[in-house]
Amino acid sequence: MASKAKAASTSAAPLYGEGREALLRATVKVVARGGLRALTYRAVAEEAGVAHALVRFHFGSRDALIVAATEYSLPEAIRVGGLESDSTDVGDYADQLHEVIVTESELTAFQFEVILESRRRPELRPVVREIYDIFRKTATSDLNQRGVQADEALGALIFATLDGLVFQAVSMNDPESIEIPLQRLRQLLALAREHPEAFGNDRANKRSRRPSPKS
Repeated sequence: MASKAKAASTSAAPLYGEGREALLRATVKVVARGGLRALTYRAVAEEAGVAHALVRFHFGSRDALIVAATEYSLPEAIRVGGLESDSTDVGDYADQLHEVIVTESELTAFQFEVILESRRRPELRPVVREIYDIFRKTATSDLNQRGVQADEALGALIFATLDGLVFQAVSMNDPESIEIPLQRLRQLLALAREHPEAFGNDRANKRSRRPSPKS
């Protein structure tokens, strides 16, 4: 009876060929629930519904597993967070963040756990720098698509704002807390689109300083 209950509590065993991805998904869940201190081969294997020897076979070490899971989480975080969008309107900027905090809290909690751990463990900093670089570049590209003449500095500022809002909402389990700040952020972006020179945009400032042609 006990063995049946234990089997029912674990995830269904992955299909052939998807074992590595199942282990990465399981790693995200384990770390999100219990922090990196809870991350063991056995915990990941139980979450994925496989033998724990399979974790070592695929990744070799605990640190390699953390790095691989962090890299795995990045494109999913960009997708669900709406940082890559087809929209050209600042009025719906970051409109998926509320849903992300509600439905993808494990994904964001996992990333924050790794980011905070990198402060104590320098070997994790390269992958943290990589994910932040990609997040900032993606945010900058998305802003330009929406008509905001965003340079790297403005893109980094806007992403840092979103990052901080999500961190607070996830930490306090209060997704509603981001709604009014996001409204204000969209208003600022609308101003930045209409008056780029007021936001220190180099391209706009150069155009404004360019002498008008003589008649």
